[in-house]
Amino acid sequence: MASKGSRRVLVTGASGYIGRLFVADLAARRGAVECIVATDVRDPQDGDRRAGVEYVAVDVRDPGLEKILREHAIDTVVHLAAIVTPKPGSEADLEYSVDVLGTENVLRCAVAAGATKFLYTSSGAAYGYWPDNPPALTEDCPLRGNENIAYPRNKRLVEEILARFRSEHPQLRQLVLRPGTILGASVGNQITAMFERSYVLGVTGSATPFIFIWDEDVVACLRIGIDEDREGIYNLAGDGVVTMREIARRLAKPYVELPAWLLSGALAVLHPLGIAQYGPEQVGFLRYRPVLSNEKLKREFGYVPKKTSAEVFEFYLSTHQRR
Repeated sequence: MASKGSRRVLVTGASGYIGRLFVADLAARRGAVECIVATDVRDPQDGDRRAGVEYVAVDVRDPGLEKILREHAIDTVVHLAAIVTPKPGSEADLEYSVDVLGTENVLRCAVAAGATKFLYTSSGAAYGYWPDNPPALTEDCPLRGNENIAYPRNKRLVEEILARFRSEHPQLRQLVLRPGTILGASVGNQITAMFERSYVLGVTGSATPFIFIWDEDVVACLRIGIDEDREGIYNLAGDGVVTMREIARRLAKPYVELPAWLLSGALAVLHPLGIAQYGPEQVGFLRYRPVLSNEKLKREFGYVPKKTSAEVFEFYLSTHQRR
């Protein structure tokens, strides 16, 4: 086991939202980490480059990643690469290839190269959007990511692969984080796009509760995972929830509530015409939001999120209102 301060870290998805923040955090603590290799299919923008970090362009599906791990004697892999917000017209096969097959390739390469630690950001979406979800999902609840929605399905499949690797390759110890909706000063994704419309859409009979986690809390948990050599599976969520009606009130926008059958029917017609980006499967996304318990995070991981869900949303709102 590597001692604290001797880590040689490779980060995938380093040009992504959390990737940029985490690499910047690692670089700021350069003395605590011997080597930082930041990988992505995209080159970092000039303003994102950090001194002491080696940037390498590589696809997570490329078996050549093993050579990069060996060349830098990497012992810790932080896997952040994923397609969170597909571009319009994106194919489900591409998302599966990157998220599922890509993660399996990174795991295989990490094992082959002799890495001993693997940190992964999964998602609360892996639990799935289901009407019988408990009021607060704990880490031992089954992962039922919906087959008809790519993102939760892919996260569930990845977690099944992770479980297999924990059994077959216990020498590669894992820290798996399941964040709720991540918000911060520079975030932009399919969920924040819902907040930028002229109205806020809701489903009749559903509160649509969102649990938010501050991006800096996510980075802090990854940092602790490396510095204190943690492993295990933990939900990441701020205390409390924020409903769609409350979000509409804070945005000072009208709250438009539609019956599930009407919204589903409209999306079934509009999506094939290219007028709506998503199909009727998104109704479940709104109706059955998974609410994550953060008790294990506090009790066993020893971390209390710095902001509640409501405070995270207020912070997001304050930074975006200035734009």
